[in-house]
Amino acid sequence: MSDQTTIRSTTADDHELVSDLLLASYPVLMRAGYSDAVLDAALPAMTQANPVLLASGTFYVVQDNDGLAIGCGGWTFERPGSAEIVDGLAHIRHFATHPNRTGKGIGRLVYQCCEKNARQAGVGQFECYSSLNAEGYYASLGFTAIERLNVPMGPEIVFPAVRMTCFI
Repeated sequence: MSDQTTIRSTTADDHELVSDLLLASYPVLMRAGYSDAVLDAALPAMTQANPVLLASGTFYVVQDNDGLAIGCGGWTFERPGSAEIVDGLAHIRHFATHPNRTGKGIGRLVYQCCEKNARQAGVGQFECYSSLNAEGYYASLGFTAIERLNVPMGPEIVFPAVRMTCFI
């Protein structure tokens, strides 16, 4: 695996590339924070790239020299699961790092790209619904935990998360 990486905005054509990354990452990394029952219910939906995010212009993928997706994430003005928009606030969305590349600055690279582009769009604050296992990662970026919540992911699926915020 190469040490060189590139980061770029995704397109709708990146569905398989990003979904493969999510499928490699979430089942491995989320085991530290969730029971098998929660993951069995939530992972089928969570490991599929969101077509709206992919085409948004504010979702990014990091690839190594071999073209393997090793990180992704982005932001939107809309709060996840709704059309709600609050002036100056954006929402961090669907971050993942390949489990073989954690601790190498990939997630931070994606976050820095998000922060730079969000600031240029007039954003002054980020909010995220962090998975339980990623709370420390977001705290290291300056996010503060506000509340624990259950994010609805379907008629019978709820996913425990932590709502976190950060001024940028």
